Amino acid sequence: MADWALILGSSSGFGEAAARAFATAGYNIFGVHLDRKSTLPHVEEVLADLQATGRDVEFFNVNAAQPAKRDDVVEHINQRLDSSGEKVRVLLHSLAFGTLKPFIGPNGKGGLSQKELEMTLDVMANSLLYWVQALVDRGLMVEGARVFSMTSTGDTHAWHSYGAVSAAKAALEAHTRQLALELAPTGITVNSIRAGVTDTPALRKIPGSDEMVAAAAERNPHKRLTTPEDVAQALVALAQPETYWITGNVIGVDGGEEIAG
Repeated sequence: MADWALILGSSSGFGEAAARAFATAGYNIFGVHLDRKSTLPHVEEVLADLQATGRDVEFFNVNAAQPAKRDDVVEHINQRLDSSGEKVRVLLHSLAFGTLKPFIGPNGKGGLSQKELEMTLDVMANSLLYWVQALVDRGLMVEGARVFSMTSTGDTHAWHSYGAVSAAKAALEAHTRQLALELAPTGITVNSIRAGVTDTPALRKIPGSDEMVAAAAERNPHKRLTTPEDVAQALVALAQPETYWITGNVIGVDGGEEIAG
């Protein structure tokens, strides 16, 4: 029986790289992504590359933060794995969709709204909890499973227009710690990965990202940015059985970028 990795945000950035790395490492892949017509050709490329590894691969083009869609995907996984006895051994939460607006708008008007803040927190933080609850409730994650969430240095740093996402990253880390505590008796570990500045589609949407990229490349001791592949390889390593005592942490995968700041 082969292990399965469930990747939330599997069509680009960290999620895509992780799906590729885990498939190469021998995992079957469930991928959840949200793409429109313009980006679907790339999704098809990713899917074809994953299938070329010889692994079983299923992608779901749905909103991972929508309860009904989440339930549909988890129920499909449950039915797919029920007859085989296989389990989800890795869950990666790599959802990067939120509002990039200042809290206070020009002249004190037009700032971040309650709806926008709540949506950002729900997608980028709370959905981790709901996916883990759904998988554990159905017995799809068992002893030895690994849960990873993707945080950023926005957890402790303030950037213009990044307030809602920063709040989501702080909440995501709190959810990670709490899940690690509660799941410890089951042998499931939960850790948050804090990548260095990485050139991804999500980063390019942040106002001022060009300056952020230039500053990070100069600050990093390796004089380059972190890549999605750097993070993906770390995830595969952290999914090994020998890492069972690592849980409840924020783990930096940044080539020393944060300590050089």
